[in-house]
Amino acid sequence: MEFRAQTRFVRVSPQKARLVLELIKGRRVEDALNTLAFNKKRIAAKVEKLLRSAVENANYMSTEKNVDVDLDSLYVKHAVANDGPRMKRIRPAPMGRAFRYVRRIAHIEIALAERGKNGAELATVVGEDQPAAKAVAAKPRTKAKKKAVAKKKFAGKKTAGKR
Repeated sequence: MEFRAQTRFVRVSPQKARLVLELIKGRRVEDALNTLAFNKKRIAAKVEKLLRSAVENANYMSTEKNVDVDLDSLYVKHAVANDGPRMKRIRPAPMGRAFRYVRRIAHIEIALAERGKNGAELATVVGEDQPAAKAVAAKPRTKAKKKAVAKKKFAGKKTAGKR
């Protein structure tokens, strides 16, 4: 099962938030919290608060809603920073002109999931399709095989180069 937390309208560029989120994707919650605690970026404190909120959501589900969750096996499954609305601002420029600039806003979302002892997910999201049997990928052709196929394709046809 997935446990989500999101914060909206954070006054930081989504690009800067993604730098921090990339550090914690796929990590266990304890490791992610440790990484965020020692990160120098300003947004790291807000991401840490959001991650703690997602852990508390999982704790609430396990205690109040009787969902079987092992809090020690949670990991960051999904962490995204999307664009929010942009604030257009104007800065005075020489000779009575004005320069426009944009203040960006981010919506940040974190999803936690449980990981089993062998590293596989224990539960899936409701409504998510199970992956079907994996199709065997076609092997890339070698040069010799490509030439043979080309010869077979043009066999018996006259070309301008061969007379």
